[in-house]
Amino acid sequence: MSRMVLVHAHPDDETITCGGLMARAVDAGWDVTLVTCTLGELGEVIPPELTYLEGSADLAPYRAKELAAACAALGVTDHRFLGDEGRWHDSGMVSTGEGIRAAAPAHLAEGAFATRADVDLQVHQLVEILAEATPDVVISYDASGGYGHPDHVRAHEIAGGAVERIDPLGERVGLYAAVSPYGDVERGLEALRRRSWLGLPVPDVTGLPTVPDDTVTVRIELGSARVRKLAALRAHATQITVHDDGSEPPAYALSNELAQPVVGVEGFVLLRGPDGGLAALSA
Repeated sequence: MSRMVLVHAHPDDETITCGGLMARAVDAGWDVTLVTCTLGELGEVIPPELTYLEGSADLAPYRAKELAAACAALGVTDHRFLGDEGRWHDSGMVSTGEGIRAAAPAHLAEGAFATRADVDLQVHQLVEILAEATPDVVISYDASGGYGHPDHVRAHEIAGGAVERIDPLGERVGLYAAVSPYGDVERGLEALRRRSWLGLPVPDVTGLPTVPDDTVTVRIELGSARVRKLAALRAHATQITVHDDGSEPPAYALSNELAQPVVGVEGFVLLRGPDGGLAALSA
C-alpha cells in the first residue's frame, strides 16, 4: 500500500493546494496523513456573522473544527498537528505589494512557527511522524512557500529536513512541492473574467504564485474529486468563499476578495528522491 504525508502550514492550505490529490489518493487506496503546523490564529475572518472570532482565542478551535470537516469531505482520516495541538502559532505575514505575495512581519511573537530557534525541534517532531507513517511521498511547498508566507517557507524547510533524516540517500521517499501551473491558472482567470455575475475583481496571473508549465513534474487531473475539493473549501468558511453556479471553472476568494479559479488540475514538482508512485494518481 502506498503512503503519503502532506505538511501544511495552516488549516485551509491543504485543501487549496492539495484537496483534489488527497481525495484521489484516498480513492486509490493510499494511506494519507495530513500534518498541520499551526491553527491559523491570525487568519482574517470573512463572514460578517463570524467576525467576532478574528483576533480572539476562539478562532483557533473554530478553525480546527473547520479543518476536521474539510478532512471528512476529502476522506482523510489521519490528521496530526505538529507537536501538541496549538503548540506552534501562526506567524502572521505582511503584504509585499506585489500581487498576492507575502513576507514575514518585522517581529515574531513567542511560539510563532517561523521562529528561527525552533527549526531543529520542528524537524524532530516531523521526523517522529514520518518514522511512524513510513511515507513513499511527502508533499509541502517550494522554497518560496508558494507565495512567501513565512509559515509556508518554514513548512518547506522542515519537510526537507525531516525527509533527509529518514532517507539520507534520497532512495526511498519522494519529496514534492505543491505548485500552480501557469497555463491552467491563466485559462481559469480568463474564464472568470467572462463571468460578470461574480462581482469580484479577477487578478492578473502575474500577481499569483504560479510556476512555468514545463517545470511541473506531476499533474493530477481532479475529475470528480474536484466536487469533494469544493466541499472541503466550503468547510473553511472563515477563510474562503466559494462561488459555483455550474459554470467552468468554479471560483473561490480569500479575505482579499479576489476571484481565483478552482482549476481541474493540481501540480507538483519533485524536489528530491524517487517518484514514489505519485504519477500513477494522474491517470
